[in-house]
Amino acid sequence: MSKRIKNPPVLPVIGWREWVALPAMDINSIKVKVDSGARSSSLHAHDLKVFERDGAQWVRFKVQPVQRSIAKTVVVEAEVFEFRSVKSSSGVAKMRPVIITEVELLGNRWPVELTLASRDEMGFRMLLGREAFRGRFLVDGGNSYYGGKPKGRKKISRSQKNKPESEFEGTQ
Repeated sequence: MSKRIKNPPVLPVIGWREWVALPAMDINSIKVKVDSGARSSSLHAHDLKVFERDGAQWVRFKVQPVQRSIAKTVVVEAEVFEFRSVKSSSGVAKMRPVIITEVELLGNRWPVELTLASRDEMGFRMLLGREAFRGRFLVDGGNSYYGGKPKGRKKISRSQKNKPESEFEGTQ
């Protein structure tokens, strides 16, 4: 017999893909795949360097928040929460650094654990796993961008995608 909740909580709805902000990283918009099949959340990061600061492990890494573009690169330093074995979609387990940072979506801001990994071959720079949105949102798997699209985002031509940021500042 299934258990029914008499008065289910009213939660905001999000789509299977959304734009979120990562305020502590000074990233106003990054497109995420909302994935209820993934337990943890993951951020595309490269040039990871683990170092020690005040007796704690930290990680310095680069994020390119615009998919298929190297035009904008953000250098981030964050304290390592832990190292975790994470199985990729291909089934291979790797140890990844985990950081905690705030995510903002639909006017809500909350802390999320993010594993740092290369997502170059993936369709999204960030994956928002079910632990990040459990109890906060309902997911509509057939729709996208309930939070809207970022204002001021200009379309980049294919010839501009791999130019350094200084060559066309202000387009992101």
